[in-house]
Amino acid sequence: MSSELQLKLNYVTAYRENRLKVAQDILENKLFFEELVAVSFSPSDKNNHKACWILEFVSYEELNWLQPYLDFFCANLKILKDESAIRPIAKVVQLLIKSHYKKTENSVVLSEKNLQDCIETSFDWLINDTKVATKAYSIRTLYVLGNHYDWIHPELQIILNKDYADHSAAYKAVAKEVLKKIK
Repeated sequence: MSSELQLKLNYVTAYRENRLKVAQDILENKLFFEELVAVSFSPSDKNNHKACWILEFVSYEELNWLQPYLDFFCANLKILKDESAIRPIAKVVQLLIKSHYKKTENSVVLSEKNLQDCIETSFDWLINDTKVATKAYSIRTLYVLGNHYDWIHPELQIILNKDYADHSAAYKAVAKEVLKKIK
């Protein structure tokens, strides 16, 4: 039996308007959120990548909805293998890390274990064969984390300098921007 969320996800396409509409449905009905998170980390589900797209859009508006699911979210980052699922989740990781260190009233609070999972996965995405958008989000995430963990910037510098020549203009632009900030 398909859930109401699964029925919605069946009709999601890559069109931004289409994804925004389903994200809006979730924002208006938080009851769907827990299942959305679960489907986002179920690689065998045919709607897995679509759930990730929607989770990204929902996270722009209600990032703190993820707070009760952070242990699950962070521990399962490494199970994602499909690039269509990884890219939006890499963006959500970036949003989570920025929020965690902002320390405002509505900030998300990550545990040390959550942070370690984000660090490890961001480095994996950066050094493995992922698309440039995922790498760019990972670079920016690791830059922020490197302001709080002194070993990250030197590692990031090595990787960016070593890989610089082999990548696209988009990658080089982000790498250059971050390398300039690290120096």
